[in-house]
This record gives sequence, structure tokens and C-alpha cells, in this order.
Amino acid sequence: MTTVLIVDDQTLQRLGFRMLLEAQPDMTVSGEATNGSEAVRMTAELRPDVVLMDVRMPGMDGIEATRRIVESGGRSRVLVLTTFDLDEYAYEALRAGASGFFLKDARPDELVVGIRAVAAGDSVISPGLTHKLIDAYTRRRSRQNVEQERKLEELTEREREVLTVIATGATNAETAEHLHLAESTVKSHFSRILTKIGARDRVQAVIFAYDVGLVRPS
Repeated sequence: MTTVLIVDDQTLQRLGFRMLLEAQPDMTVSGEATNGSEAVRMTAELRPDVVLMDVRMPGMDGIEATRRIVESGGRSRVLVLTTFDLDEYAYEALRAGASGFFLKDARPDELVVGIRAVAAGDSVISPGLTHKLIDAYTRRRSRQNVEQERKLEELTEREREVLTVIATGATNAETAEHLHLAESTVKSHFSRILTKIGARDRVQAVIFAYDVGLVRPS
């Protein structure tokens, strides 16, 4: 059973999420928080699998709450929700360690699938927003980081190919088909890539790929 902590300052929004999640046979809502401070405290107490985190809230916002939850080293993973697809605060939350980024107007089935993926240790970005996310981030960067260039040099040619395809939004299976490899081989390559570049998950790996210029916003 996947446990979820709902964090949102709007009562009706929390109620809607609760109704959706509790209708799923494999999910339960462990609690509700109305701001970032409550989210940090309740995450420590309840240890939910997933924290469904709003970004804009009074007091401590979702960015700082995400940062504190991730830095605490607990098992809870954060899925950020925002009303705006180009909300700069949401990008900062991803940089703070969130495992996903979804719009509040995403289809219910998309959100449920996203929560399951995050709970399983994967990372998700709301469909159709990958390029917007990366484009907005890369436009704020003035130059590439020397440390990232060093990490890029540690990747083999095949590992660069795998990362480049994955950064376009391809799944492991699609990457395997594109590069004529076994899916298990792609998974092995990607695991080594994460270790070499110091990325925690798929989201951070994609951001790294855009940082160093392996792929560019279309």
C-alpha cells in the first residue's frame, strides 16, 4: 500500500486529491498539511512513501519544504504540483531534490501513475513539459560548469549515447530499440551514468545532459 501525504493550502484541492487517491486500491492518504512547515514535520512523523507537494503556500513554501525533506535523508519522495507549467519555483523544487513535476490540471490517471512511479523509486515529469522545463532552466545558465564538464569526460562513448537518447524523453525500452541494445544493457549503462555524474535519478540526469550540451531545447 502506497502512503501519500497531501500538502496544499486549499481545502477543496486537498479534498479532491484525497478522494482520487483513496479510490485507488493500492493507495492511502496518511495525512494532510496546509504549509511547508507542517509538511516537514508530518513527513518526519508519518514517513509517507510520497509527499504530494504544492509549491505556493503561505509561510514556508513547497521549495524549502522539499529541500528539508530531501536533506533529512528519509525514505519519503516528493512529487511537486503546480498550476503553471513554467513556474520558476517548481524548477527550483526539482533542483532541491523533488522526484517529479506535475501540473494540477493533469488527468487523474496521469497523476496516479506518476505517484506510483515515484513511490517505486522512479522520477516523472508531467507529459509534454520536459522541453519547457529544461529550456527554462538552461536559459538561466550563463555558462557550463567546469565540474560538470569533468563528469562528462568520465562517460564512455556508449554511455553518452544512452544519456543523449534518454534526455529526449525516451524510456529505457525506446532507448534500447533506438540504439539496438537489450533493455537490460541500457539499464546497466544508465546505472553507471548516474554514479559517474552524481545524479540521484532520471530528472537530474536529464538536466545534466542539457547542462553539458549533449542535447538542446527544441
